[in-house]
Formats: sequence, C-alpha cells, structure tokens
Amino acid sequence: MRERVLEKLSGFIAFAGRTHSPYQAAVLRIGYGFFVACYLAREWPNRRVLFGDHNPWSLTMARTLNADTHAFTVLTWSGSRWWFEFVYLAAIAAAVLLMLGWRTRGTAVLFLVGVLAIENRSPFAGDAGDDIIRIMAVYLVFTRCGQMWSLDARRHGAHAGDARRDRAGSAWWLALGPLLLWASCVHWHGWLAVFWVMWSVQGLCLALQRWAPRATMRSLLDSGAGMLHNCAMLVIAVQVCFIYASAGLYKSQGAKWQDGSAVYYAMHLDLFRPWPWLTDLVSANMLLVFLLCYGTVIMQISFPFTLLYRKIKNVLLAVMILEHVGIALVLGIPFLSLAMIVSDLVFLPTALLVWADGQTAVLVRRLRERHGRYRGGQCLEGS
Repeated sequence: MRERVLEKLSGFIAFAGRTHSPYQAAVLRIGYGFFVACYLAREWPNRRVLFGDHNPWSLTMARTLNADTHAFTVLTWSGSRWWFEFVYLAAIAAAVLLMLGWRTRGTAVLFLVGVLAIENRSPFAGDAGDDIIRIMAVYLVFTRCGQMWSLDARRHGAHAGDARRDRAGSAWWLALGPLLLWASCVHWHGWLAVFWVMWSVQGLCLALQRWAPRATMRSLLDSGAGMLHNCAMLVIAVQVCFIYASAGLYKSQGAKWQDGSAVYYAMHLDLFRPWPWLTDLVSANMLLVFLLCYGTVIMQISFPFTLLYRKIKNVLLAVMILEHVGIALVLGIPFLSLAMIVSDLVFLPTALLVWADGQTAVLVRRLRERHGRYRGGQCLEGS
C-alpha cells in the first residue's frame, strides 16, 4: 500500500514538473506582444498627452495616487521628456522582442515593466483591454512562453542543448544586474524585491547550466520552473473564466440586457460609431439586437462550464472569437477585442496548434527550397 502511494505521488510530481501547454503559452506571448506594440505605435502621436509630460494627469497627482494604491511605474521617477521617450521606446522594443521570442526570460520582465509604466502613469486613460493586458503581463512572466515559435527555441535547437555556448544569455543577465541595483538605490519599490528574486533565480539557473548541467539542483529547478509554468497557465485560464462569468452575471442582473437597450443605445453613441451606416444596419433589426443581447449573456455565463466538454467548448470558443471580431468592427474598439481574443486562445486545442506548427514547418521548408533553387539558377546563369 505504501509503495503504491509513493509510486502515484512520484508520478504526480513528474507530471506536474513537465511543461504543459507550451503552444498555448507561445500564442499568448505573440498575441500580447503584438497587442502592446500596436497599441503604443498607434498612440505615438498622442503619447505625450496620454502618458508623458503634457498629460493632464500631472506627475504630482500620479505619484500621490500610486503611493495610495502601491502601483508601480518607472515614469514617475522623472518628469523629463527624455526619460519618458526612453521608457516609451523601450516598452515598444520589449513588446517586439517578446513577440519574436528573444531571451524571453528577460524580455518578459521588461515587457511587464513597460506595461506597468504606461498603464499606471495614466490609469484613467485606458479601458478594460488595458486592464486585461496588465494582469496577463504579470502571469506571463512565470510561463515558459519561449519554448515554441521563438528565437529562443531556434537557438536552443542550434546549440543542441549546450548552454555553455550561449554566452549572450549570461551577458544579458549581467547587464540587468547593475540596472536593477541602480533602480533599487534611487527609487525603491516592493516590485523591485520581486525582480531581485527573479534575477537571482535566473542567475542560479545559468550557473548550474554552465558548470553543473547534470546536478540534482538543476533538475529540481527545472521541475520547479515547469510547475510554476503550469500554475501560471492555469491561473490565466481561470482569470479568463472569471472575466466572462462575472461579466455575464453582472449583465443578467439589469433590465437593459433583457430588453435589448444595452446593445441598442451603445450603437447610437458617437464614440462607438466608426461606420454609422453599419451600426444603423445592425441596430435597425430588433431580432438581431435581441439575439446579440441574450446570446452574449448566455455564452459568457456558460463558457466556464463548457470546458468540461471539449467539442462544445471548441464551438463556443470559435463563436466568441467571431463575436469579438464583430465588436471590433461594429463598435470600433479593436484593442479590447484583441485582448480578449488573445486571452481566449489559451483554450485552443493542442492538436490544432501542433497541426499548425507542422504546416508552418512544411511551408517554410518549401520557401527555403524554392529560394535556394532560385539563387542556384542565378549563379548558374551568371557563370
């Protein structure tokens, strides 16, 4: 009996230590990085008014509010324009690098710092999409989101798992140390303690990979990182379920979603009428408005329960993604819809993502072969 219990316990520990849902984590990494990069690029002409030195929400008010809420943002460290421009460009660069999967351990942390810096500088300038990204950026730091579809995965395959050849990773880690030390000495915040723990653990992992690749401690750290990844992915999924369930239950309490006025009046606000002819066409059909209201409430409340039934979940997931696309087009709020679409992708079936990975590999191989034949033909013709 005791041996059976120990065997099951060891099997559970081995299962929990393996990295699960690496494809879904890669999709989230690409999606959230794309979201932030596009959002900051779109707001480039208005960046100083929304988040910089021309912001009506002054630096003094931002510091006072952040002191009360304990929010973290590096933009309140200085009111100069050069500091704001540096942080803004660094946030865009971190989002692009995270999307490409370059040094995801470090860029995920820099991505989090950039998101918190922008969002907490002007907390009243965003919408629900910004809140979702701010929450998910925290969870994404603890995932192994660079194992698939990333430059990290390509480099790991080229080095064949030999971490001693990867000197750039150690240099990247060493470069972040003095930066973190300067920030701690000048502007201490509780978040910096979290960053110090991350930096120290990453340094320990790099040291073990380089000088003791077969040590027991390295295996324990690898299993711990796998468990942390799995917990973070589970928390992301639960967070999405909470968003939908709370939104659906809140809608069901009022009469506006029962009589259809919630959707109807929203379509007649100038803020949500990018194409008036399209919103008028949709709002003129009372049956369609009725179906949108009741369908939205039913889908949002029932979505967490459909996770128990894979086929129903996949169908409902596709319908909800199409609904978000429709909201982006009809109401003109693309970034909120994009944030929810990316968050929904955590529930994509692994078989679909593996199939997409295989098809992409075949397409890339064909393009390389065609490009090689084209270059070879040029060389033969030139000779």
